[in-house]
Amino acid sequence: MSWLETVAVIITAFGVWLMARRSLWCWPVNIVGVVLYMWIFFHAKLYSDMSLQFFYVGANIFGWFQWRGRQGGDETVRVAKPQLAEMAAGIVVATAGALALGYPMARYTDAVAPWIDSTLTSFSFLAQVWAARRFIENWWLWITLDVFYIALFLYKNLYQTSGLYLMMMILCFYGFYDWRRAARA
Repeated sequence: MSWLETVAVIITAFGVWLMARRSLWCWPVNIVGVVLYMWIFFHAKLYSDMSLQFFYVGANIFGWFQWRGRQGGDETVRVAKPQLAEMAAGIVVATAGALALGYPMARYTDAVAPWIDSTLTSFSFLAQVWAARRFIENWWLWITLDVFYIALFLYKNLYQTSGLYLMMMILCFYGFYDWRRAARA
């Protein structure tokens, strides 16, 4: 599966780079990477992460439609400012989602690290929604999640994927600074 993981890493890194650049093309590129990771996570017995990929297909379609028509004169997407209540509600829902997903994964499957996996999955939902909504805060959440994903993937011997998440974490810093500059302009 290493060749498939290599292809998924390249496509996913390119999609994150496009998102950091605020390019509308990030969404279809990310869909391809997501489909590849469905298969990879299934074979790694990371079922919560596999289920997250199904969500990502829909979230990428949602993001694509959310970003359409919101480009500035330079064809990049404009950054939006969230309300504090909206962000707090998202965190509460993500926490509840982690608990609701973690229990059945721990009780009824042979999932590896079911509570960690379900928490990362649930908060990844939130980060993806924030990205689709064009909230700059999505980058800090992704950075935090990437730290934990790197450790999880190292534990599962998914070294290329762990390297991808390290690269994505670096791209997240780039995305944050690019989006911040755009928001100020």
